[in-house]
Amino acid sequence: MGEPTGADRRRDVPTATYRLQVTADFTLDDAAAVAGYLADLGVSHAYSSPLLRAAAGSTHGYDTVDHAHVDEARGGQAGFDRFVAALHGAGLGLVLDLVPNHMGVADPAEAPWWWDVLRHGRDSAHASAFDVDWDFGGGRIRIPVLGSADDVEKLEVVDGELRYYDNRFPIAPGTGDGTPQEVHDRQHYELVDWRRADTDLNYRRFFAINTLAGLRVEDPEVFRATHELVLRLVHDGAVDGLRIDHPDGLADPKGYLDRLAEASGGRWTVVEKILEPGEDLPESWRTAGTTGYDALAEVDDVLVDPAGEAALTALDTELSGRPVDYAQLVHDCKREVTDGSLGSEVARLVRVIGELPGIDEGTEREALAELLATFSVYRTYLPDGREHLDAAVAAVRDRRPDLVAAVDALHPVLARAGTEAATRFEQTSGPVMAKGVEDSAYYRWARFVVLNEVGGDPARFGATVEEFHQAQARRLAVKPRSMTTLTTHDTKRSEDTRARLAVLAEVPTEWADLVRGWLSRHPLPDRPLAHLVWQNLVGAWPLSRERAHAYAEKAAREAGLSTTWTDVDEAFEAQLHAVVDAAYDDPATTAEIESFVARIAPAGRSNALAQKLVQLTMPGVPDVYQGTELEDRSLVDPDNRRPVDYDERRRLLGRLDGGWVPAVDDTGAAKLLVTSWALRLRRDSPELFGDYTPVTARGSAAQHAVAFDRGGAVTVATRLPVALAATGWEDTALALPTGAWRDVLTGDRVVSDADGVPLAGLLDRLPVALLVRA
Repeated sequence: MGEPTGADRRRDVPTATYRLQVTADFTLDDAAAVAGYLADLGVSHAYSSPLLRAAAGSTHGYDTVDHAHVDEARGGQAGFDRFVAALHGAGLGLVLDLVPNHMGVADPAEAPWWWDVLRHGRDSAHASAFDVDWDFGGGRIRIPVLGSADDVEKLEVVDGELRYYDNRFPIAPGTGDGTPQEVHDRQHYELVDWRRADTDLNYRRFFAINTLAGLRVEDPEVFRATHELVLRLVHDGAVDGLRIDHPDGLADPKGYLDRLAEASGGRWTVVEKILEPGEDLPESWRTAGTTGYDALAEVDDVLVDPAGEAALTALDTELSGRPVDYAQLVHDCKREVTDGSLGSEVARLVRVIGELPGIDEGTEREALAELLATFSVYRTYLPDGREHLDAAVAAVRDRRPDLVAAVDALHPVLARAGTEAATRFEQTSGPVMAKGVEDSAYYRWARFVVLNEVGGDPARFGATVEEFHQAQARRLAVKPRSMTTLTTHDTKRSEDTRARLAVLAEVPTEWADLVRGWLSRHPLPDRPLAHLVWQNLVGAWPLSRERAHAYAEKAAREAGLSTTWTDVDEAFEAQLHAVVDAAYDDPATTAEIESFVARIAPAGRSNALAQKLVQLTMPGVPDVYQGTELEDRSLVDPDNRRPVDYDERRRLLGRLDGGWVPAVDDTGAAKLLVTSWALRLRRDSPELFGDYTPVTARGSAAQHAVAFDRGGAVTVATRLPVALAATGWEDTALALPTGAWRDVLTGDRVVSDADGVPLAGLLDRLPVALLVRA
């Protein structure tokens, strides 16, 4: 007997997923309660955040401390079983997020493996699980938790453990006699000043987060132990697909994916891999594709008006005091990372490579830092991507004649696939890119923040419809089962916030005048940061004062120019918070914000519906991030992880299913209409989505339409709505095959004749249409 049809369907490629952030406040039982709603919405699979046991109080689950248990605070194994039963009862499958690269070690007592390694050192049964350079540091793991080196005097021995305030550490057998300081000196770890994390650590971390220790999942035994529970859930039919977090941290991503595919029976698997524009995944990887940041950029770009670039660049130059060279800014930000927060990783690279003939250690380190800062992609996967290493070498040779000898000596060392030197360079270039670009440059260059998104290119101002079509044809040919997305738990702004802010490119002069007035009225020494804050306030307005303050503070500290996380400038931050308060307390400013938002909000909603329908129907497997089926104007985390009102969504969906076609207004119901009908059509009629053919618009407003035929389902979306509003569609028509068509969204019937379908009639109720043969 074969598996039931429902199980076969669950284990196939999803038609669409719905991302759920499962936490102690939104547990597995809460997730189970929305299974029916997700089925009604039209997805085929729920897509859960990590569920294995995580650090106490974790709000995201990416700090796994024990791979053998489902997290009790989220509902434990029993809650997981109820969640899966609810999904299966609704005909849904489950895609699970996995974190193979690192483990949470903030509280060693919570992480059994880490505790054992600290207690027994190299003799621990789990010593090989962690990526520790035991020879650096005299055989002791350096843990940066002390307020200063003098705080060693504050250590205590309590209940057979070494304590530093609330921090607990094990004591090796037979080493507990004497003063706390003497006991500490005998341990397999050394507690050091937290400031030494930048220079003296000897264990690999996730990015620069000291409390996330890198795992050696390339070791078959480590793979087995960390994946045993999840693979059992796969084989038992509870988990149907996998999402792999941060594969760029792994020593051997290809080997990992090969092993995972064999162990999981080839389940649909996507990787959280950020591709730079024009970059492809290695063909040899056994994965359906990425989690969709590349698709997000393609959708965003086609809705941005390139005509706004000059005016917004001029404003940015005025506020910055000089033209911003973005490439140079990225390089400089990445050098701050190599010389700062990831200095320990660069130092380890120097130790691994060793002495180069005729090159002193300082020059070797400088050359490595320059290569890391010059890399145009996150990393190579040698032999895949060798051209990126060669390009970085050539660029550094041209820019730094003083480093030519060192770079030439490093080049063959770093190009030798599978060696420790090459592998560690690959594992380091990704964090340097992420910290330097996403977490720094994106907060410093505020020309047009819609473009400052993970996987995007802020220097590329929009794309043509033709370029969008070319990208989709390639997507269908190369990775047709890759995930697509518009919002994730890591995006800098939610899709609706970006959709509204995209309108600024259509009214750049008006925006510039407003910004100049606000800066004059409420000055801030860091004018680019002020511009960043004003854009985000307008994009998310109306938002609570608390949310606005939290965003501004995080943005300023991430930018790291006027204040930082580790060296807070209280005087500057007071000025910054005063600017935020002015948005609420200064009557003239509040009135200007509300008037401007009221003016651009309709165009923003048009963009939001356009990008939603395009993303849900383009090649790939679309994901809906929790809550974004309705209007959701969120900012960077934790703002984008706020509770979702599912009762309201159920209520509105019920009205829509009763035949209601809502206006495009602040209820967001039009977005729910678009989302539900697009998802249902993909689920119920997959045969309509197997191809990709551009559909041409002809007429005076043809540039305002983006349309394509997926093999029977035709997507039509409006772009650049401000300029369109000034002229209307006039004579513009969509060149569809003759005959009768039905708009799935409104139920309207339209007829295409020799002149096509007039867009003025087709898009009179909604700025989008989803057509099938009547």
